[in-house]
Amino acid sequence: MTSHADVTSVHRFAQSRTSISWRINAERMVLLGWGRAILLQLAHPLVAAGVFDHSGFRGTPYAAASRLFHTIHAMLALTFGDEPTRERALEGIRTIHRRVNGELSESTGCYPSGTRYSAEDPSLVLWVHATLLESVILVYERLIGPLTAAERDKYCIEAFPIAVALNAREDEVPRTWNDLRGYLDRTYASGTIAVGAQGRELAKAVLSPTGAWMVAPAAWINRTITVGMLPPQVREQYGMSWTPRQERALARVVSALRLARRVLPDAIALWPAARR
Repeated sequence: MTSHADVTSVHRFAQSRTSISWRINAERMVLLGWGRAILLQLAHPLVAAGVFDHSGFRGTPYAAASRLFHTIHAMLALTFGDEPTRERALEGIRTIHRRVNGELSESTGCYPSGTRYSAEDPSLVLWVHATLLESVILVYERLIGPLTAAERDKYCIEAFPIAVALNAREDEVPRTWNDLRGYLDRTYASGTIAVGAQGRELAKAVLSPTGAWMVAPAAWINRTITVGMLPPQVREQYGMSWTPRQERALARVVSALRLARRVLPDAIALWPAARR
């Protein structure tokens, strides 16, 4: 069992400019991993129910933009903020989580209708944490540059305190890349990941949000990366096709973004909070 002092010391290191979390989360392009993470999270019926019943991001373009803004703001505060800023961000997330609870409206996968859900459920917090962790690392490596095995492990360790602070069980939170992969494999094999009607409807809002036509090229890039990087079995559950032509399009997008990152100055490529 990890002590509170250990958790605090790990997070303080994660806020250091020498940490791998600082390096990875500083990159604006890692946002392109969030769509994949969200679709994986929504593939869990209880997570999908919570978002479906309590989130308004399917509504107006303003609602979606506002939700994205606040999510990015929280991420930046947790990575680059001082201790009071971090605690305010965590408490803001916990406040939202306390309001998100209810019952599954229809049977999905192994969960019967009426199954209770709560955003404070440690197992759901862990699933959300793990999918975001994996997605950010995978997208960073494809668009920015490779990571060593030790760096992947450090990223997991540095993210550990946030999961614990949001109610994940300390002994279940992955602290190495292999632990993370093992947890994800076990979860997929358990049958708890089953895309239902709510998940598919929410996925449409993620991939084709209201007003996406105003930023059509960016929306197409986001969709290509999100769908293309999903595990095949999850993509099939969503009813999404993936053809050789789409695979070639993904390769072109990845190549173009990697080239763009090499020539972009840090003043554009990195978040301002990371440059200060």
